[in-house]
Amino acid sequence: MSRENVKPMTMDQGSDLIDAAVTKLKRILEGKPEPASESHEYVRNYTAVYNMCTQKPPDDLSQQLYDKYGGIFEDYDKHTVLPSIMEKHDEYMLRELSRMWDIHKDMVRWLSRFFFYLDRYFITRRSLPSLTEVGMTCFRDHVYNNVHFNVKQVIIALIHKEREGQQIDSALLKNILDLFVQNGMGSMERYEDDFEMFFLQETAFYYSRRSSSWILEDSCPEYMIKSEEALKKEKERVTHYLHSTTEPKLVEIVQTHLLVLVAKPLLEKESSGISALLRDDKMDDLSRMYRLYHAIPKGLEPVAEAFRLHVTSEGNALIKQAEDAATSGSVEEQVLVRKIIDLHDKYMAYVTDCFQNHTLFHKALKEAFEIFCNKKVTGSSSAELLATLSLLD
Repeated sequence: MSRENVKPMTMDQGSDLIDAAVTKLKRILEGKPEPASESHEYVRNYTAVYNMCTQKPPDDLSQQLYDKYGGIFEDYDKHTVLPSIMEKHDEYMLRELSRMWDIHKDMVRWLSRFFFYLDRYFITRRSLPSLTEVGMTCFRDHVYNNVHFNVKQVIIALIHKEREGQQIDSALLKNILDLFVQNGMGSMERYEDDFEMFFLQETAFYYSRRSSSWILEDSCPEYMIKSEEALKKEKERVTHYLHSTTEPKLVEIVQTHLLVLVAKPLLEKESSGISALLRDDKMDDLSRMYRLYHAIPKGLEPVAEAFRLHVTSEGNALIKQAEDAATSGSVEEQVLVRKIIDLHDKYMAYVTDCFQNHTLFHKALKEAFEIFCNKKVTGSSSAELLATLSLLD
């Protein structure tokens, strides 16, 4: 029998066949008892769609099939996926969302194959959204938009637990945060507006609280060790589950609250700040200080200034000793010059080893020596001191 003599398939007939295939696919994807699909079933379903799309007008059912495809996902998302997620709470809600998201993506993949002929011809000619886009848009509109607020709250609570030392399921968080990205449909807008903005705000609050307590409780070296570890952990979170675009924003917030805003009180801690570290030759701690503040734009400026003030104070102490000796008539200029040279060599070693020869510290050291070497020692010429300074330039 020629195709011209074959009775066109009606939408009702085609729908019965498609509905049966969709029901079986749902049960298989949801893990319910169901015989596996066989190749002849796939061929039958594809052929039915093909025939319905290639029938001559007015029997061409392409538009009706396109609408039905979208209706399948709308019905499933509204009446199965969303209720299943909404009845769960906390981490169980995330697990159910992750499970239903995976099922939804598999449904899109399989049904796009059933309806492939629509994608190839009808959708292309009409410039309509692709089958994949229709399926993903249904999930975004009927599931994601209804759950993302609660989901975001749970994610942030879990990250807080991890920051406090508890174990969490990083793979689960990665899957859920990938969902935020994918529901942006090619844009990062959903991830940034629905999760990242709130996460970064909470991060700022968290480290503001940590900084307020650490700066009171810990020595400068202890504080820096905690800060370095916190930065390391936050970068690991990006590796484990956050999107890579979050890292620079996250790091900047942690640096701001743990290092920038407390730079002055941290560096000036009486018994453990930069002066104490220089006095006690704490090379490792000074190197850590350099590493932490070097990573911050203009972060080294307060460190270099504190270094300059310390060296200036040490130099002024030498000059004061010389003045006191001059008063008693026992000043020896060569001894003073030797002490100044030794002082310069001592702090140049810090510039080289701890501060990586950074120009800010060379400048700070030079300025410090200019300040006290230009002072006159009572009863003596400053020529020797100035000559010493010229040798150091």
